[in-house]
Amino acid sequence: MAMAALRREGRRFAPLISPQPITAARSSVISGEQAPLGVRSISTQIVRNRMKSVKNIQKITKAMKMVAASKLRAIQVRAENSRGLWQPFTALLGDTPSVDVKKNVIITISSDKGLCGGINSTSVKTSKAIYKLTSGPDKESKYVVLGEKAKAQLIRDSKKDIALSIAELQKNPLNYTQVSVLADDILKNVEFDALRIVFNKFQSVVSFLPTVATILSPEVVEREAESGGMLGDLDSYEIEGGETKSEILQNLAEFQFSCVMFNAVLENACSEQGARMSAMDSSSRNAGDMLDRLTLTYNRTRQASITTELIEIISGASALEG
Repeated sequence: MAMAALRREGRRFAPLISPQPITAARSSVISGEQAPLGVRSISTQIVRNRMKSVKNIQKITKAMKMVAASKLRAIQVRAENSRGLWQPFTALLGDTPSVDVKKNVIITISSDKGLCGGINSTSVKTSKAIYKLTSGPDKESKYVVLGEKAKAQLIRDSKKDIALSIAELQKNPLNYTQVSVLADDILKNVEFDALRIVFNKFQSVVSFLPTVATILSPEVVEREAESGGMLGDLDSYEIEGGETKSEILQNLAEFQFSCVMFNAVLENACSEQGARMSAMDSSSRNAGDMLDRLTLTYNRTRQASITTELIEIISGASALEG
């Protein structure tokens, strides 16, 4: 029995002095292949640590899903109520995404945080597609970026085209006053004939629609009205007071921009929280599947270790009896 115990201890310490790397032994244990002798106690500890880390990750993803759900319920009502702000402007001034102008400003709305699926990549891809459509020899297109995630993607190949970048927009609960100040800063820093706002319109927890809202400058609105296009009915309205038609169009364009921006930011925030809920739910399910596989690997490794020890005891007892 003493010799058998010595042989067992020698096999346990063999990997520590062998030239074979320990990482190879660890990888073989995790993949379910036959582990070298003497690594059984180490391999079960590795699997237990891995199981513990996966459980912690699963707890974090479940908590993030609950937080996203609570934020979504708070923002969704405000987003639905804000849709009534820009709809009258669409009926009056129209929404003409196909209008051909020289100066285009593409406002890309994204989030400051990740872990929300491909919602930010969708906004960036849509913005790049609009940039290609509105670019030309006699045309100028610029980006105004809201959110760190869109900025990080656009700055790689379109750094010179970014006119303005704004971050931490959703750090505090949004209201119309904050968005109107933000819209005023954009109007003061960029020159435009058409503002094209790219955002994700919220439809459900698992669905959002990439949307483009077009805001025309007062000069373009007046030109379109005079040419008898889609805005030709604007002349049918009577103007009261001392303001001219140009001043009224200027005020309407600024107010329309702030209302559409307010709705776009809230819609994108709803889509972000819905996408984060879906992403965290998928992560929790994947962690559960991984935990099941690790539990199976741990039980098999532990059972193989116990079986081997029993065989050694029986073999030693048989040798002594013989």
